[in-house]
Amino acid sequence: MATMTVKELLKSSAARADIVVKGWIKTRRDSKTFSFAELNDGSSRENLQIIFEPKNGDFTAVLPRLVTGASVAVTGDLCESPAGAKQKIELRAKKVEVYGDCDQEKFPIQKKQTSDDFLRTVAHLRPRTNKYSAMLRIRSELSFAIHKYFRDKGFFYVHTPIITASDCEGAGQMFSVTSLDLGNLASLPRTEKGELDFSKDLFGKKTYLTVSGQLEGETLAMALGKIYTFGPTFRAENSNTYRHCAEFWMVEPEMAFYDLDDDMELAEDFVKNITRQVLENCPQDLDLFARFVDTGLMDTLKNVTENKYERICYTDAVKLLEPVNERFETKIKWGVDLASEHERFLVETYFKKPAILYNKPKNAAAFYMKLNDDGKTVRGMDLLVPRIGELIGGSERENRLDVLETKMADHKISPETYWWYLDLRRYGSVPHSGFGLGFERMMMLATGISNIRDVTAYPRVPGYAEF
Repeated sequence: MATMTVKELLKSSAARADIVVKGWIKTRRDSKTFSFAELNDGSSRENLQIIFEPKNGDFTAVLPRLVTGASVAVTGDLCESPAGAKQKIELRAKKVEVYGDCDQEKFPIQKKQTSDDFLRTVAHLRPRTNKYSAMLRIRSELSFAIHKYFRDKGFFYVHTPIITASDCEGAGQMFSVTSLDLGNLASLPRTEKGELDFSKDLFGKKTYLTVSGQLEGETLAMALGKIYTFGPTFRAENSNTYRHCAEFWMVEPEMAFYDLDDDMELAEDFVKNITRQVLENCPQDLDLFARFVDTGLMDTLKNVTENKYERICYTDAVKLLEPVNERFETKIKWGVDLASEHERFLVETYFKKPAILYNKPKNAAAFYMKLNDDGKTVRGMDLLVPRIGELIGGSERENRLDVLETKMADHKISPETYWWYLDLRRYGSVPHSGFGLGFERMMMLATGISNIRDVTAYPRVPGYAEF
C-alpha cells in the first residue's frame, strides 16, 4: 500500500485503490447514512475529505474517537468527488487506525477563531492552526529561496561563531556566556578588585552570544570573495515592541571588491528574488494571509517585486521630512537617525514604493562603515519597505587602516580586542561591502503578520522564554 501526503493526493487526478494517508483530524460531521472527516498532515493548507460509509466497513466504534486533534492513519480508495463538491477527489475509507486520541474538553485548538495572544501561550500547539502552519510553510520556502539565491550567484555559505568575544555593533546589549557556577557565589573566582575573574572561565575571557556574524564574515570574504551567513543572533534589549525579539535570524552576505552601489544593487535584487519565489511557490498559503490577515498583502508584494526602488541620500530625506515634522512623534533634523515612522512615511506616503536610504551621518552609524570624503557621512544604506520600514541595513566597510583605527578610538573600541579585524586592513585590504537582513522582518513582509512574535515558532522576548 502506498502512503501519500495530503498535498500529493490533492494533486492526483486518477482514482487509486488502497491509499494510506496519515495526519490529524480537523473536523468530523455525521449524517444518517455516513460520516465526513477533514484530515490534514501539514503538507498543504487544504484538507483531504474522507468518507466513512457502512458498505466499506464498520466504523461505529472508531468514529467517536475521530475528533479535532486526533491522529490517525486511514486506508482507502481515492475517488472523484460528486459534482459540486469543494474538492475534486476524496478518500473513501476502508480502515482506520487511531494513533493518538485527543481530549476535546481540554484541547485548546478548536475550529473557532482564537486570538494570537492566546495562541502564544500554547505555542507548542499553534502550528496546528491554519494560520501558523501556513506561516511555517512560508518560512521554510523563504529559507530555501535565500540559500538558492546566493548559491546561484556564486556565494559560499559559511558558519560564523555563535559564541564570541566581540560586539559587532558596539551596543553592549549582549547575553553573557559563562561556565562559572553563578548559583554558588562563594566559589566564583575574583580579581583583586573583587570583580568576576573571567580569565578562569572556560574561554579565558568574557564571552557573549553573537549579535552579528558580520566581522567574522568579512574575514572569510577576504579569502573566498563572496560569502553569506544565515543563522541565529541575540540581543539583550529590554524592548517590548512588535518589531523586536531577543533571538532572531539574520542573513548576512559579505562581498570583496563591492562598493556601496554594488551593495545596494544586490540588496534590491535579493529582496525582489526571494519575494518572487514565495509568490510562485506558496500561492495557497499567501491567499490565507491576503484574505484574513492583511487584505493589501498581494498589492504590497507586487509593489516590492515590480518597482525600481527609489534611492535617496540621508540629507535629501531629511529635507523631505522636515516640512511634515508635525506628524511625527520623533522630530527629525540632520544628524538624527530615522525612526520607523519616518521610514514608513517615505515608502508608504511619499514614494509609495521601497526605497534605499544611503550616506548616513557618521555619528548615527557603526564604527565599521566607510567614511565619506565630506567627513560627516558614511557609506551606509538602509533598504526600506512598506509596513516594515527598515528591512536591510548595510554599508561599504571601512578598508583604510588609519581611518578605521581613528573611528574605533572615537567609539572607544579597543584595538587590542579587534587586532584580527585590523589585520584585514594590513594584509591585502580591498574595498568590500555587505548587509544584514532580519529574517523575521522579511517574514512579516511576506505574510502581512504585524507582530514579530507570530512569524517564528517559539519567540524569545523580554519576560518570555516558554517552551
